[in-house]
Amino acid sequence: MSASIKLETLGCRLNEAELENWGRSFTETGCRITPESNDADIIVINTCAVTQAAIKKSRQTIRKVRRDNPAAKIVVSGCYGTLQPDLAEAIPGIDLLIPNADKDKLVAIIRDRLNIDGELTASQGSVEPVLLRLGRQRAFIKIQDGCRHRCTYCVVTIARGDERSVPIKEIIEHVNALYREGISEVSLTGVHIGAYGHDIGESMLTLIKAILAETDIPRLRLASLEPWNLPGGFLELFGNKRLMPHLHLPLQSGSDKILRRMGRRCKTADYQRLVEDIRGVSEDFNITTDIIAGFPGETDADWKTGLEFIESMGFGHIHIFPYSPRPGTAAANFSGRVDPATLKVRCAELHQLSQRLKKDFVTRQLGKDSHVLFEEETPNKSNSKSGFVTTGYTPNFIRVKLASNDRTNLTNRIMTIRMIAYEETSGLAVGELSEN
Repeated sequence: MSASIKLETLGCRLNEAELENWGRSFTETGCRITPESNDADIIVINTCAVTQAAIKKSRQTIRKVRRDNPAAKIVVSGCYGTLQPDLAEAIPGIDLLIPNADKDKLVAIIRDRLNIDGELTASQGSVEPVLLRLGRQRAFIKIQDGCRHRCTYCVVTIARGDERSVPIKEIIEHVNALYREGISEVSLTGVHIGAYGHDIGESMLTLIKAILAETDIPRLRLASLEPWNLPGGFLELFGNKRLMPHLHLPLQSGSDKILRRMGRRCKTADYQRLVEDIRGVSEDFNITTDIIAGFPGETDADWKTGLEFIESMGFGHIHIFPYSPRPGTAAANFSGRVDPATLKVRCAELHQLSQRLKKDFVTRQLGKDSHVLFEEETPNKSNSKSGFVTTGYTPNFIRVKLASNDRTNLTNRIMTIRMIAYEETSGLAVGELSEN
């Protein structure tokens, strides 16, 4: 009987992409992917260490899966596991710790070290694709790993190492395989995808052109992209409607003084010019970002300046990170630490601004038709309504909900939807099927 594997991940899209790769590899070797911990022989956890909160969640997840299934073998990988090589001693119940450097060999290592039995079967090719079994309709493809830059707050570059790009041919084959399995959208991800190809004589520009030319994937999306050194001709690629009009451009701070302390390679004026160029492609282009609140040395005046700049950018969404000192980073030794009470206030102010900016952006889309890839259908949990809610994303990454009395069976289908309202409680646009 083949082993059953539960895959769990925390943190970034790159972790998601690695999880999907492991799922495919386990399936190809005859193992069975299960969504339930209590049904698993082996539980693999891809951990995160980007903040102290992420570390806490990683530790909690490890302990929880051990409680849920004491008989299962627990395998830990990811940034937290890499930065804490003694983790197996610190948390009882970890059977195998695999650092980031060995992630590409994780399935082979597990099969060897944990003596997994599993053989390919004749029916293997006819089963539901592993991505859909993981409950996902969008695929994340790892195109590179590592980063040669060293932002002063970032522990990921320590955990992930130097830049390493996946060959274009291999990525093309991956995209085509996913499309044959019924996947309609892929997202290219990595630690620093703008540096793709730096080590192999290629570029992100040539990669995107190759995917658009050599695959039929309907929707191609880019994950987080650093806002500097973008290749000439990059924005022109969005003239192809298969390349989704959404970019997540981490700003991190709206203060040039703080950006210098962070070791960022982009000033606010540079960022503003880039945003203006992007909005010149389409007024509906969605730009989202990351902001770190309370970085060491951030005064009230710096924070006020930063908020004003952030507001002027009109972001469609902001990921908010309260500063968390990470051992081994330069910023961990910086003076001028912001006190917890002030940090909490700044995060709350940024959250309020983020909600308002998101509402403004989505409201401008109301009345327009858009092609939504639906991903999930669930019972309507509203106290006043019954039926079902189906949710998915527009090309410019607005999450849309479609309410119905009966099941729609729209999961993993792209449908034309007209956005008719914005629901502040959920942050979702409300849509209806369009006749156009």
